[in-house]
Amino acid sequence: MNHPENTNTTWLFEITPKNKFFTLNLKEVWQYRDLLLLFVKRDVVTVYKQTVLGPLWYLIQPLFTSITFTIIFNNLAGIDTGTVPPFLFNLAGITVWNYFTACLTGTSNTFGANAGIFGKVYFPRIIVPMSIVISNLLKFGIQFLIFIAFYIYYYFQGAAISLNGSSILFPLLIVVMGILGLGLGMFISSLVTKYRDFSYLIGFGVQLLMYVSAVVYPMALVVAKMPEYAWLVQYNPLAYIIETTRYMLLNVGHISILGLGYTFVVTIVVFLVGILVFNRTEKSFIDTV
Repeated sequence: MNHPENTNTTWLFEITPKNKFFTLNLKEVWQYRDLLLLFVKRDVVTVYKQTVLGPLWYLIQPLFTSITFTIIFNNLAGIDTGTVPPFLFNLAGITVWNYFTACLTGTSNTFGANAGIFGKVYFPRIIVPMSIVISNLLKFGIQFLIFIAFYIYYYFQGAAISLNGSSILFPLLIVVMGILGLGLGMFISSLVTKYRDFSYLIGFGVQLLMYVSAVVYPMALVVAKMPEYAWLVQYNPLAYIIETTRYMLLNVGHISILGLGYTFVVTIVVFLVGILVFNRTEKSFIDTV
């Protein structure tokens, strides 16, 4: 006996082709929030597996980098950090910079690293790069605790450091840094699907970008000593985030409202362009990966 079709069936999920030029379906991402948390857990666990020191690597890298920069740039090159101890000055910039690079490099090979999953089951692809940005907050949190420990040490040693009243907005800077890394990483991941050799340039490019992002020197120093090259830093939104970070946490330097406004605009544009290119790539990436 044939049963009549139930025309009033209500589906829990409905998968349809993405025909819109631009789409950011946050409702669908929220529906798959359990999968997002699962990917975050995966990203965290894979860092600890088959390692001798585990999360201690999170501590070793910024400490040794700060020591190296202090010896080379402050002791040898003579870069002046004012009343702030050079090591703490470098550690503040490196801690924030590491979060950006972790988000950027982690999301820059999204399609290649997850081709096996993407080719077998449907879910919003943007969940994967989002999970990387969220999981890297743990790494940032650990490194920031190290910064706080050294901050307290230098404070009781009599160093002229203090929190600025605007430091309450520091989490907003981290959010902006994460969104910028996510947008740029999604854009690069789309390029990597077609141009494999582009992935080899990422590590080299990140190193070059660090030196024009005011990580180990104040922005005012570049303007004063090399005004002809100052535009490389002044047009870099990352430099304003790092400069503002030191102003909030160490009360050194200054905040450029115009520079921060420029940074927010660039971040939004990069994020939207990244989503646009990412959504277009996910439709056909399986043919090229």
